[in-house]
Amino acid sequence: MELREELYEYGKKAKEASLKLTVASTKEKNLALRKIAENLRKNIKDIEKENEKDIVAGKERGLSKAMLDRLLLTSDRIESMASGVEKIATLTDPVGEILTGWTTEDGIKIRKVRVPIGVIAMIYESRPNVTADASALALKSGNAIILRGGKEAINSNKIIAKIIKESLDEVGLPSDSINLVQTIDREAVKILTQMVDYIDVIIPRGGSGLIKAVTENAKVPVIYHDKGLCHTYVDEMADIEMAKKICFNAKVQRPGVCNAMETMLVNKNIAEEFLPQMAEEFKKAGVELRGCKQTKQILKDIKLAEEKDWDTEYLDLILSIKMVDSVDEAITHINKHGSKHSEAIVTKDYESANKFLNGIDASTVYVNASTRFTDGAMFGFGAEIGISTNKLHARGPVALAELTTYKYIVEGNGQIR
Repeated sequence: MELREELYEYGKKAKEASLKLTVASTKEKNLALRKIAENLRKNIKDIEKENEKDIVAGKERGLSKAMLDRLLLTSDRIESMASGVEKIATLTDPVGEILTGWTTEDGIKIRKVRVPIGVIAMIYESRPNVTADASALALKSGNAIILRGGKEAINSNKIIAKIIKESLDEVGLPSDSINLVQTIDREAVKILTQMVDYIDVIIPRGGSGLIKAVTENAKVPVIYHDKGLCHTYVDEMADIEMAKKICFNAKVQRPGVCNAMETMLVNKNIAEEFLPQMAEEFKKAGVELRGCKQTKQILKDIKLAEEKDWDTEYLDLILSIKMVDSVDEAITHINKHGSKHSEAIVTKDYESANKFLNGIDASTVYVNASTRFTDGAMFGFGAEIGISTNKLHARGPVALAELTTYKYIVEGNGQIR
């Protein structure tokens, strides 16, 4: 079967499955989710075995430590994956929620009600836990999903998808509610983005290359999850100890994820005191620092940052540092170089905080907290499909509510116009 024919067959099956999921009860969907979690736990050893194949292949291809970390599935991470699926079963089902309602002068009752989007195509890279997270979120929100993971995680993705499909069969929901594209041929991405008869929305999650490949070819609407080039601005009115903890956490706690800090901006009036202390902490953690000329005058042994550094998502223990004159300069820099993901200010000054919150164009803006909190679980949404840097239709963590649209239900008793 040719690739195009194969993908269109997935599309047809997904469309049929989505119509059944639309009318599935919350009880049925939750039963399926709990069965998926149960079977993920039962198959931990098999998942680890398949994941090891991906890890070995990744090392042979020279993947970075950060990328290998994103790829790795330990027993604890598989347990966390299963727990995440179970958590989604406990969340409120968004389908059927009445967003608003009213009665017209003619006595016609109108309700605006949440409904599933239909068929979602998810295109993602490296992290195999996305296979479970995306499938579970799609299922709970009544959507069918077609998954196309990266070549790095092909073996891990295959076994996770197989477990999910078998779980759906066990509880009587259509197994074609989730299908994983088995090929790593890049042509599959282009074909999926143009399947307007079967796919209602494309969600790409990965690096700039993937986002570009999808957006340039897409005929299907896109909710894209671009790179996470996140900043933390340390204001002149910052609490030094708080700023050190926040910046260290944002960079070091897990550097290979999209909500990690990539550039630290420091007000010139606090730099002499703050930078040497912060640099010492980063040095202990093995962080490579790259600074602007003013920063290098204080931290003489660090690398001089190049212009491209301000636009680089390292996903590694590398950090760019730039000294700025004011909160206004920090805002200008972030809006120019940021990816509209997550940005933070550390300050005790209300006016600076308010100016930052209002002036930054990003999905999530923080005052005195780490950017690492931009996460569906941390926001109380359960798992997430990713962090949208779109402005329409969803922005920030994309969870259950963001995987629905709405329709108007109109009830009358014989009215005509």
